Amino acid sequence: MEEARGPLAGIRIVEIDAIGPVPLAAMLLADLGADVVRVARPASAGAGAWEDVGGDILHRSRAVTHLDLKQDADRARLLDLIAHADGLIEGYRPGVMERLGVGPDACLERNPRLVFGRMTGWGQSGPLALRAGHDINYLAITGALHAMGEKGAPPPVPLNLVGDYGGGTMFLVMGMLSALLAAQRTGRGQVVDACIGDGVASLMSLFFAWQPKGLWQDAPASNLLDGAAPFYRSYACADGRHVAVGCLEPKFFAQMLIGLGLSDHDYDQNDRTAWPAMEADFAAVFATRPRDEWAAVFEPTDACVTPILSMAEAPHHPHNRARGTFVERGGFAHPAPAPRLSGTPGQIGEPRVVDIAQAIRDWS
Repeated sequence: MEEARGPLAGIRIVEIDAIGPVPLAAMLLADLGADVVRVARPASAGAGAWEDVGGDILHRSRAVTHLDLKQDADRARLLDLIAHADGLIEGYRPGVMERLGVGPDACLERNPRLVFGRMTGWGQSGPLALRAGHDINYLAITGALHAMGEKGAPPPVPLNLVGDYGGGTMFLVMGMLSALLAAQRTGRGQVVDACIGDGVASLMSLFFAWQPKGLWQDAPASNLLDGAAPFYRSYACADGRHVAVGCLEPKFFAQMLIGLGLSDHDYDQNDRTAWPAMEADFAAVFATRPRDEWAAVFEPTDACVTPILSMAEAPHHPHNRARGTFVERGGFAHPAPAPRLSGTPGQIGEPRVVDIAQAIRDWS
């Protein structure tokens, strides 16, 4: 096994191969030092497509072993591995692990200290629990999707950062770490029911808090943070590229006006009736110069104006280079481990294949 590293060194996690939030959760845990063994189906059992989903990035920093959980012998080997694990994460629909004979009851009977993490879109209970769904569906019933986009148009399809990874991965990781701490104190494991819908609803807390106070309208493109405000949105530049403007505070708004050459205009930032005219003025000025010229104008200021970079450009931005936000591995950019810890920093490890018998011996 690789030398222990990171703040989670010594924590052993079994990852039942999946798509969506689970592989990112396993990557984050492994980057921070957890010893993660990913259990994937053999190629003969249809593993091919699943193996490709994570690629070299989402499957980094951990070992993979191949088991066919429909076979008694392989289920027994998995339970032997689980006997020495601290946690397990899986992303099947409710009941699938039970039908395979490796559900929470069977696993906790074998290892009472185990934290059994379950990741689904709809949760382990409720009318939709057994229904299919994807990120956009989970966002739809939380109010989040309705709040995005332009007035009079269908909500846009957001990247699955909000649902799968924000409401899913991050809440799964938080639940696992919380339950692992509890298991260390009590000696008892438990089940973590991580549901994307629950997580997204929690992420919406600020807007649910604002709405009854009259600070948030239940309509898209009508509020301070949803694109309605001319000082919190994106603008096109002369070269067809874009800048992001986020000067919410008056002192930052004033600096943006200076940069745009509009400081002689008497704009009332909080007058919503003036927002359409203000937006038109800003759009007209931003359209006169290419993106990178605007980036140079605003970079030394607190105007909160930044270039909108493509994925290809992002690793080369001076700030990202200085912080090492991306690191090159195998000829392409990897997002670096996050968050950063001063004493036990995370590290990227290579994905590797391990025989199940060896994995069990390593953990015994």
